Amino acid sequence: MAVGRENGTHHNGVLNGVDRRIRHIPLSYTSEDDGSALRLVLAVRPEWDDADSRVEFVRFTDGITNTLLKAVNKRAGLSKEDVDKDAILLRAYGNGTDLIIDRHRETQNHELLMKHGLAPELLARFENGMMYRFIRGTVTHPADLRKPSIYKAVARRLAQWHASVPCIPGRTGHSRKNSRTDGLSLPATALGDLEFQRAIDGVAPGKPSPNVWTVMQKWIFALPTDTETQRTRQAGLQEELQKIVSEFSQRPGLGENALVFAHCDLLSGNVIVLPDSTKATNGDKVTETVTFIDYEYATPSPAAFDIANHFAEWGGFDCDPTALPTRAQRREFIADYIHAYFSQLPERPDQAVDEAAEAAKLFDEVDHFRGIPGFYWGIWALIQATISQIDFDYASYAETRLGEYWAWRAEVSGERQRSGGEIPPREKRWAQEE
Repeated sequence: MAVGRENGTHHNGVLNGVDRRIRHIPLSYTSEDDGSALRLVLAVRPEWDDADSRVEFVRFTDGITNTLLKAVNKRAGLSKEDVDKDAILLRAYGNGTDLIIDRHRETQNHELLMKHGLAPELLARFENGMMYRFIRGTVTHPADLRKPSIYKAVARRLAQWHASVPCIPGRTGHSRKNSRTDGLSLPATALGDLEFQRAIDGVAPGKPSPNVWTVMQKWIFALPTDTETQRTRQAGLQEELQKIVSEFSQRPGLGENALVFAHCDLLSGNVIVLPDSTKATNGDKVTETVTFIDYEYATPSPAAFDIANHFAEWGGFDCDPTALPTRAQRREFIADYIHAYFSQLPERPDQAVDEAAEAAKLFDEVDHFRGIPGFYWGIWALIQATISQIDFDYASYAETRLGEYWAWRAEVSGERQRSGGEIPPREKRWAQEE
């Protein structure tokens, strides 16, 4: 890891209390080379290279950014549980995703979460990915997120993240050589590296970087600008980001500087129900326990954005508006979140917390933020449409997510009502009580 990229305090391989001495393997994974995954796994499990081993790989296909493989050794006489206990997840980064994701920061996030018992052991990094221990459990699907036992468990775990994991300051990592900034009102192409970095990190004055605002600024700088249409769109999105930052970045909220350590990608595929969950019961109701995986988008953010973003993922990649949480479901989620958040703060408030009042405030904040995830993922998908080799229609996804944002804008501004248009299905569902 390039220590010089960070602004934190570094001593003997430790940055801001996080151990940076994770093993690096000078090999790469490639889907065209069947042996590349095995060579990487044997580098961390040399004992698997014997006659008794039966190393197999299981490919997961739920993600739309990376390649994810589960490596297992099915030695004779081992139960499935024994095999899974020693399993490894190999995650190879998607083509060109360094343009979107700060991989140095991702590793730091993983180590930080490990320190707080919120991530599996990170075994090694390699040239285009990482390997970590497999978490036994069941991956959720969008429909699972709507089950009370699951969404209450997600609320509690997310509150633990937000309450206990510190926000580590640094620079917003970017790939300047791939950033495309023609046509912006900001003449970024004329800026030196330091000024360009400042243009990203300074997008939300007074907020330490990185944060969700600096990430969106980085992504807008990386949008394609090969055609006049693309340049016009980038300039329009830049103008809109400035409007969003002006309206939202200085709002009050939980955490220092109104920022918490947020997951920012809490879709169903990143929520794992742990296998011992159903053993704990509360009366007739099952109490689940969940954990989260994939921390590549984790960054300081308003808690309301992280929660609103998770609620948007109830609709899955199809963006089904009828699947979004109702007001009653959001209240339940937020009530559990607030109770867990204030019970897990490292430094408890001196006075008793009015949880009902805090929940009401957060409910309103999430309501304010409900349109922003569409803008966030819309920009992301516009970039992915130009770089990804994964079989997914990013261009259509971009239009759907940006459409959510513009529909929300029209609703809150009153433009939709003034034009006599019908309320969009997403907004109609969001306003539904039960």
